[in-house]
Amino acid sequence: MGADTKAEVKASEISQEELRDRCIQLVFGGNEQLFQEFCDVLRKELPTGTGAVIRGSAVTGVRWDDGAPFDADGQGTSDVDLTLIGGEVHSFYILDGYFVPGIHSKPLSDKDPDIAPQLIPLREKLQQMVKRPVNIQATRDFVMYIRENLFNQPYLTLIEKAEDA
Repeated sequence: MGADTKAEVKASEISQEELRDRCIQLVFGGNEQLFQEFCDVLRKELPTGTGAVIRGSAVTGVRWDDGAPFDADGQGTSDVDLTLIGGEVHSFYILDGYFVPGIHSKPLSDKDPDIAPQLIPLREKLQQMVKRPVNIQATRDFVMYIRENLFNQPYLTLIEKAEDA
């Protein structure tokens, strides 16, 4: 795809299996064991009941703004957009770490490296595993519903959120 063409991958048009396979190839270099270890670290480190998904080019294969392929700027240059879903995880973010306080955070990233101090060790561990930036955002399940169903943004579910979390 050229730089003038925006990629449109609609959530309803791609299965979780396809997203998983693409993510394993792009982010984990085809290493399914590393993918499982990544998920295991999340299960161990996150509050019980917290869901986790990967969004963005790590699952679509292309950047949303210009349609460039994942890692178009070289190996390890594309990031992983990890979104955590649930209530308790919001306590990890400082007030300035939000777009909408208590609802939808900014990503913990190189741009905002101090907005979720409790998540910094997790972010560092995940980045070591995948040898690329990992951005960690917190949101509520209704925001994910809107992103998927109104904005057609696909995501790969790594950990299902507990209904009461």
